[in-house]
Amino acid sequence: MSGRRLRLRVWAGRVFVLGLLASAAFGVYRFRKVQAGTTFPNAPVRKGDFLVLVRCRGALRARQSVGIYTPVVPNLRIAWLAPSGEDVKEGDVIVRFDSSTAQQSLMQKEAQLRQAQATLDQAVAQAKITTQQDQTDLADSKFSVERAKVQASLAAIKSVIDGEEFRVDLGIAEQRLKAEEATVALHEASNKSKVASLTRQRDQVQADVDITKARIAQMELKAPGGGLLTLNLNYSGVITSAEARPFKVGDAASSGMVLGQIPNLDTLEMDAKLEEGDRGRVALKQDVVVRIDALPELMIPAKISQVSALAELSMEYPYNRSFRAQAAILKPDKRLRPEMNGGMDIIISRIPNALSVPSKALFRRNGKPIVYVAENGRYRAADVEMLARNPDEVAITGVPAGATVALVDVDKEQKK
Repeated sequence: MSGRRLRLRVWAGRVFVLGLLASAAFGVYRFRKVQAGTTFPNAPVRKGDFLVLVRCRGALRARQSVGIYTPVVPNLRIAWLAPSGEDVKEGDVIVRFDSSTAQQSLMQKEAQLRQAQATLDQAVAQAKITTQQDQTDLADSKFSVERAKVQASLAAIKSVIDGEEFRVDLGIAEQRLKAEEATVALHEASNKSKVASLTRQRDQVQADVDITKARIAQMELKAPGGGLLTLNLNYSGVITSAEARPFKVGDAASSGMVLGQIPNLDTLEMDAKLEEGDRGRVALKQDVVVRIDALPELMIPAKISQVSALAELSMEYPYNRSFRAQAAILKPDKRLRPEMNGGMDIIISRIPNALSVPSKALFRRNGKPIVYVAENGRYRAADVEMLARNPDEVAITGVPAGATVALVDVDKEQKK
């Protein structure tokens, strides 16, 4: 009986071990089946021309525009303003400034002008009266001299005593004539000086009136040309440029400042910031694809027209240095407007028949680039060589075209 029990125990142990092995094998099978059935975000390996890009952002600018300048008039304040973005024709009124103060000043100056003119007219009339009186007195003095000469000649014939007496009278008459001539010259000079002074005062007031009238005429700005009216931002009284707002009714404006412009929409270009590391790769005449944030469906062809030679320091925090690059729009869309934000992809070079994958599909293992290729429901790590890299895709070799690659690190995901 003991031997039989021993054999039963041996067989029971064997059956138990076999059951454990079967359970383990079944667990491994289920685990591998679940692993093989797990799917991750993926993308196909695309074959075609790969564009090596430099991506930067900026805003649309018009290369040619007509400026709108405020008149050289003090204390300007906007009373009416045409809306920014409105299509205007040459000669249309676009801005009216408050002219009430200038009108009041004009009334005062015109009153001063009338007073100055009346004073001048009175002085001229008085000068004429004085001149006529002086001429009369001078003629009487001359007559007295001539009469004394005649009497002195007749008296000299009659007697010596009478002759001497009349010669004395002649001398007195001649002295009176000289005194009268001096008085006439003095009155003439005095009248000329007074009239000249009053004339200068009148002319000065007249000039003030003319200036005030000219300023009032300039209180109404007209469009220098036809096109899209674009008003500048008002930076008066703000700390940062982000606080600036477009000009509106009631805002004060400095004399001679640029209030806005009418851009030529056929000369639109993208003005973008270029990082220092990308400056050496960008050259004139390179092809560009422009994308506008407000019009995402558009892909606008352009060409690099200008690249700054020196880096510019940003005026806002953080104070970075960057270059400027302008790309001329080859075929402007009618919906494009200045100051629209967007980006541009500068095409540095082209790699024909290249294999490319999204940037998210490229990982590094032991310092080497790899991708996870999907095969038979599983993912395997494949070593690749990176030819070029853009912000959103990478050109590689080492995997076949059309293969599916994972967009996540499969090893890390499986360890979770």
